[in-house]
Amino acid sequence: MRFVDEFQNPILARKLLDEIAEMATVPMSFMEFCGGHTHAIMQFGIRQLLPSQVKLLSGPGCPVCVSSQADIDQAIALSNIPNVILTSFGDMIRVPGTTYTLQEASASGSDVRVVYSPLDAVQLAVENPGKEVIFLGVGFETTAPGVAASILEAARLGLNNYSVFSMHKYTPPAMKGILNGGEVRLSGVIGPGHVATIIGSDAWRFLPERHGMPVVVSGFESVDILLTVHELVHQVANGIATVENAYTRSVLPEGNLAALKIMNEVFEVSDADWRGFGVLPLSGMAIRAKYAHYDAKVRFSMPQVPSREPPGCRCGEVLRGIVEPPECPLFAKACTPDHPKGPCMVSDEGACSAYYLYGQSN
Repeated sequence: MRFVDEFQNPILARKLLDEIAEMATVPMSFMEFCGGHTHAIMQFGIRQLLPSQVKLLSGPGCPVCVSSQADIDQAIALSNIPNVILTSFGDMIRVPGTTYTLQEASASGSDVRVVYSPLDAVQLAVENPGKEVIFLGVGFETTAPGVAASILEAARLGLNNYSVFSMHKYTPPAMKGILNGGEVRLSGVIGPGHVATIIGSDAWRFLPERHGMPVVVSGFESVDILLTVHELVHQVANGIATVENAYTRSVLPEGNLAALKIMNEVFEVSDADWRGFGVLPLSGMAIRAKYAHYDAKVRFSMPQVPSREPPGCRCGEVLRGIVEPPECPLFAKACTPDHPKGPCMVSDEGACSAYYLYGQSN
């Protein structure tokens, strides 16, 4: 299929929807891996526009949401260490730990600061030589190169007071975990556009090659997503399974080689604990021994804090596509954006946040 750069085109959208309805003669379920896609799909009302035979499921594409409870509790404990400035992107500040949040830790006297770039955290280390500055490295392949660059910059400057608590994760292992778990039946996958910008569309070839499942890497405009669903339906209807790139203006088959070089210079593959999944082998990014001086897990005695999931929260099942947010008994009742019980309601990429913001209907 030839993809075009036409956005918000009602004539093209209508044509695509008509063709999807014509091709979808059997039930089909597609998972949008990326939380950004979930929000776009809800915002544009795409679920409601698609024929009943085509179902979209949200996946684990929210890096804040998949951070394990234990990692969040350790991050909060790090903020309590004297002379530490803990820095983070904004979403993490309000994620509930077992007892409280980083926001509440800040209110109690911990020095917790929101930064817009990990290089801002490096600058804080320069300006505060008597403090230890820790950056919470949360994200997938999209943000990891920037965090790696901050470590390289700290090394270039010879800083002795900057470190990263890496919770970074690789995305393909989570998709493998969903398929191997067998809890949901999928016909295909909407590939994450931002992640694929870094790792490339070829990184998803394991889906058709090992699982016989089509994947289409998508952009984030409404017509991007409809084009993607159209191609997935076309592949399923015709017994095809291949990788298609519907986001060619940003994604190359091989990805961003410069970003990958920086990321791989600083990080090495490790196991990682995911909310809703447990420990997934070879899914995490650990800081290489070469840069151990900038690894918070090495520099500090990591506290072993008793952790438990928020009672009644089904965020883990939402992340695996087993349930939709309205099926959680806390959704829009005890759990709201103002009073979140779990990270899926906190993050701008969380499925619960999307359902609450744009409506609860499927």
